[in-house]
Amino acid sequence: MRQPSVISRRVAAATAVLVVAAGAAACGPKDNKGGDSGSGAAGKPEKGGTLTVLNSKPQEDFDPARLYTSGGGNVPSLVFRTLTTRNREDGAAGAKAVPDLATDLGTPSKNATVWTYTLKDGLKYEDGTAITSADIKYGIERSFAAELSGGAPYLRDWLIGGADYQGPYKDKKGLDSIETPDAKTIVFHLDKPEGEFPFLATQTQTTPVPKAKDTGTKYEEHPISSGPYKVVKNEGDGERLILERNPHWSAATDEERKAYPDRIDVRSGIDSAVINQRLSASQGADAAAVTTDTNLGPAELAKVTGDKKLAARVGTGHFGYTNYIAFNPKVKPFDNPKVRQAISYAVDRSSVVNAAGGSSLAEPATTFLPDQAAFGYTPYDHFPAGKNGDPAKAKELLKEAGYPKGLTVTLTHSNDKDFATSPEIATALQEALKKAGITVKLQGLESNDYSDTVYNVKSEPGFFLGGWGADWPSGGPFFAPVFDGRQIVKSGYNFNSGQLNDPAVNKEIDEINKLTDLDSAAKRWGALDKKVGEQALTVPLFHPVYKRLYGEAVKNVVISDWTGVLDISQVAVK
Repeated sequence: MRQPSVISRRVAAATAVLVVAAGAAACGPKDNKGGDSGSGAAGKPEKGGTLTVLNSKPQEDFDPARLYTSGGGNVPSLVFRTLTTRNREDGAAGAKAVPDLATDLGTPSKNATVWTYTLKDGLKYEDGTAITSADIKYGIERSFAAELSGGAPYLRDWLIGGADYQGPYKDKKGLDSIETPDAKTIVFHLDKPEGEFPFLATQTQTTPVPKAKDTGTKYEEHPISSGPYKVVKNEGDGERLILERNPHWSAATDEERKAYPDRIDVRSGIDSAVINQRLSASQGADAAAVTTDTNLGPAELAKVTGDKKLAARVGTGHFGYTNYIAFNPKVKPFDNPKVRQAISYAVDRSSVVNAAGGSSLAEPATTFLPDQAAFGYTPYDHFPAGKNGDPAKAKELLKEAGYPKGLTVTLTHSNDKDFATSPEIATALQEALKKAGITVKLQGLESNDYSDTVYNVKSEPGFFLGGWGADWPSGGPFFAPVFDGRQIVKSGYNFNSGQLNDPAVNKEIDEINKLTDLDSAAKRWGALDKKVGEQALTVPLFHPVYKRLYGEAVKNVVISDWTGVLDISQVAVK
């Protein structure tokens, strides 16, 4: 990967740090196996009825050009079909890409720098007109327009000429790196090998948009549907979104979306406590309701766990996300590896997990990559601290580092409760490190100040709390932005906090990106994670767990290791 634009970096930063707040716009399960009709209300799922979605955050910018990959839970995929999509199955099976508008996952050539897709027969928009490859090309091109910014940066970074292209409103010629030799074929020319292009093709930017129906920034008010539902109302920039059936969608061309309900009513801007109260009570329309962005907190979870009927209506998801301590080795004393190692040994993960809500909401982590096979998870613990830390080993290393009497450091964190309760986590770390002779002063910042400070090389502190989530379930978008030296951004949002620029690491990233065998790639991502982990540039703390209620009339609960939220394309309410 090359460096995304500053604007895209800013969006990515918001996504990365707010994913935990929303319970992750994408996350995945370990212990929820509710993919059959036995989950939720009893009985076989049937078509009909209205599904209500109760969310705290509005479904803003409902335009495929402006939506980030994980944005908005599952709602966009009901309206926008893409070249490929996520497999709509429970658990690890759901962490795979599958064909959507395309007949397959694409044909690579020229060392994975050229990818060719063929569209299925019978694809139509909500008005009955045929979907063509030219529409997909145009949909991608408009995502480059400044006035439609906000989407994921990969196409701009990967396509030849993408870095300089300004979109079809300014450049009528279009992108030469996207060819459409006929109405059913589209060819992408990349500036370097990218074996994970089938994952990229799941992003909303590959949604077809008919040029004649493009209304620019107003397109979000009535985007032309290629999926099973069309937009009939969009109020308050996504605060109220009503979807009804697209009569020209054909299940014969779409193996992934079940589209059981007749109508989907998305209501946003609701307090999270109110959402959980309504789902718990499950009265009236709320019996057929779900949420894609609101978790149960520790107190709510304790109450729910004590009620067998309520507990049976909790979906559990794990996202590919890691909360960690970040070090900036450019700042003393963190330039000394032994200091970083000492802190790694001193961490009490049990207290951190408790601060994050307990073992039901957080799982301890010792690897940077999430503990899922899709990421290439390879177990390691280079600085074994046990459950409660090893202060004696930490003191030994501090002495070797020249600090026999300990030292004082400042830990920067966010004051926002949505940042994985970082004030509580910071306090837990402060108490644990004190046992090792490390005095920790806490610097709490408001959310915007926090992001602007820690993701800027000019102001990045030496010691801060961070987190990272993946745009798709693979080691590539998870590992490279944080450890690829070529992605260090000196004038914008920078996520390589350790400012690692190791030629050997960079080379291995390039070699892995060439692989189209994703299982082989995953193993190498895991090996690289283990190797880089020896440098103690981060201290992995925990992986968040997401617990969400759904209404008592909801059937066919599916939660995958890609999204982690209940997949509303599978839900039935009758």
